[in-house]
Amino acid sequence: MNKKYLSGLLTLAIAGTISLSAQAQEKKKSVGQTIDKTATSVGHKTAEVAVKGSSKVADKTYKGKVAPDGTDVYIDGKNRKYYVNKKGGKVYLKASQIMDKPMK
Repeated sequence: MNKKYLSGLLTLAIAGTISLSAQAQEKKKSVGQTIDKTATSVGHKTAEVAVKGSSKVADKTYKGKVAPDGTDVYIDGKNRKYYVNKKGGKVYLKASQIMDKPMK
């Protein structure tokens, strides 16, 4: 009779442990959400590299000056100053936003 109580108690303890550990696991993202996020970040980086490349070829680089985020400043054909953000967009700058490049 002692063995029945002991085995029942042991079974109950194991079942309780398994059920608690199953609830403690966090819910994982679906594969579609992960692919969406990755595709978006790859698209942003591709756009950034493409716009920076075309800016280096088509526009002048403002020597000795940097944008607020530390990237190069470009001058387009209409003498407007801009930099390329992380999403590949051109952000036009006011004269007060352009800073001197720090010396190394």
